[in-house]
Amino acid sequence: MSEPTPNDVQRFIAQGLDCEHLEVQGDGQHFFATIVCAAFEGASRIKRHQMVYQALGDKMRAEIHALSMKTLTPAEWAVSPDKASLQHH
Repeated sequence: MSEPTPNDVQRFIAQGLDCEHLEVQGDGQHFFATIVCAAFEGASRIKRHQMVYQALGDKMRAEIHALSMKTLTPAEWAVSPDKASLQHH
């Protein structure tokens, strides 16, 4: 199978999590995702990452070599200093 694209990884995450904002960048092996999801409310950073890994399922082991992520609630995203630089215009 060919290497996944950032769009593939974005689609994989979106299939398992109802995201308010989801952006993935990467080179086919290493990816960085900004994930904004109401389901993260009240969850620790570790729990949030586990939720993303659960959404990815076997794809994390089989297709995605490395994934770094920033997981935020909608309220955290609203005040994030990175929002302007990450959001599509």
